[in-house]
Amino acid sequence: MSMAGPPRVVVLVGPTAVGKTALSLRLARAFDGEVVSADSRQIYRRMDIGTAKATAHEQALAPHHLLDVAEPDEQLTLAQYKALADAAIRAIWARGGLPLLVGGTGLYVRAVLEGWTVPEVPPNEALRTSLYALAEREGHESLHRALAAVDPQAAQGIDARNVRRVVRALEVYHETGAPISQLQRKQPPDYRILRIGLTLPRPALYARIDARVDAMLADGLVEEVRGLLAQGYSLDLPAMSGLGYRQIAQHLAGEIGLQEATALIKRHTRRFVRQQYNWFRLDDPAIHWLDAAEGDPAPAAMALVRAFLAAD
Repeated sequence: MSMAGPPRVVVLVGPTAVGKTALSLRLARAFDGEVVSADSRQIYRRMDIGTAKATAHEQALAPHHLLDVAEPDEQLTLAQYKALADAAIRAIWARGGLPLLVGGTGLYVRAVLEGWTVPEVPPNEALRTSLYALAEREGHESLHRALAAVDPQAAQGIDARNVRRVVRALEVYHETGAPISQLQRKQPPDYRILRIGLTLPRPALYARIDARVDAMLADGLVEEVRGLLAQGYSLDLPAMSGLGYRQIAQHLAGEIGLQEATALIKRHTRRFVRQQYNWFRLDDPAIHWLDAAEGDPAPAAMALVRAFLAAD
């Protein structure tokens, strides 16, 4: 494989629990690849089980990037993530490896592939606190209406339930005086890109989700959350709002039983899958979708990568 020319990037997307990690490792080993994580939860240190982060053994099979780059109480902006991902991709290519951008966070994937220029606006903690308080007091729809009043284009593209993104868009507007939709521009990188999507029929995917949640609990999810709380990480932190962490924290606080917490994690993860498919659409002609229900997807994925690397 010649390293001449712009980087070639293999992108592996799909919903949670579909098998992206396992396939990415097989591709990495076959093509001297290195994984660049595109997961907004796996950036946090000490949050391993609940985020389904690649294990130490899996990370030893291939180099991984953008795991464990922030403390749970640190803010990693989209602009910072994109800069780190771009730097990792170019460095991997320069040393003769194949960059594999892997993850289920559509916002991260599209920011990198489409070259979003994200406004660098430092966090205003006082403003954020007031906006979160408004959402708590009057509901997330009220906060979303406030965004729609000043930036209808951004509001149209952000789910009202995604309070963190709504808050960020309002923060940018109040800090700069300009809508975030006007400040965000696209400057696509010079990457040559192969997009591979991994999917499963919903019943099979939901069964995998249920099994994964059960495995997380068996592997020590309750202890992981207990440890984070003991270290002073508050449930108000965005990192602690992730699937599994909030529900287990509620259990540890005596608000709900473990069985109810488990059921809530499974239910919310299924809802999250539906949101992921809004980012990675099955009818997107740019994505080569592989159905894992039809057998091992690795041979087909490897054939796609070989053809991609052999093309002029």
